[in-house]
Amino acid sequence: MVYMLLGTGFEETEAIAPLDLLRRAGIEVKTVGLNGKVIYGGHGIGVEADLLPEEVDLSAMEMIVLPGGLGGVASIRSSSWAMDAIRYAYEKGKFTAAICAGPTILADLGITSGKRAVCYPGCEDNMGGAIIEKFGSVRDGKLITGTSAGSATIFGLSLIRALRGETAANTVAEQIVIRTQEVTYG
Repeated sequence: MVYMLLGTGFEETEAIAPLDLLRRAGIEVKTVGLNGKVIYGGHGIGVEADLLPEEVDLSAMEMIVLPGGLGGVASIRSSSWAMDAIRYAYEKGKFTAAICAGPTILADLGITSGKRAVCYPGCEDNMGGAIIEKFGSVRDGKLITGTSAGSATIFGLSLIRALRGETAANTVAEQIVIRTQEVTYG
């Protein structure tokens, strides 16, 4: 089971794109509404969460995912349940994933220390002892980080690759006809 934490003000693209890709790969994902059943992202898009914190079975978790968005990150930081769930995932050797400003929460908990990671440009000073890279997504052991909304698809494929392997990630990439190059004529 993958649990994705949604707090008020989360970055919608960083949640919905990876969520969709994980489900396309046949991976069970449940969104957890930290501030109620319907959570509004930073751009006013409401998402109905699958679960409330009290309904989560942490012992079933394979991975925890933290979308970014400054409001969403603040919501996660202010939730003792969320912070405990992240610690639990890390201490139990589960995949711990975050994108955009989300990795700074992991840094607060010491999870990124000595690990290669990425975050939203400008958040690097809040990454503790992380070794900062310049990619869309980076996996270092059980830690997976993504840069921004623009990297949400790459981040989602990284999550699939970690959980189900290269073939599963490539299958989903082919289904969505991902292209990483752009060209302009005229």
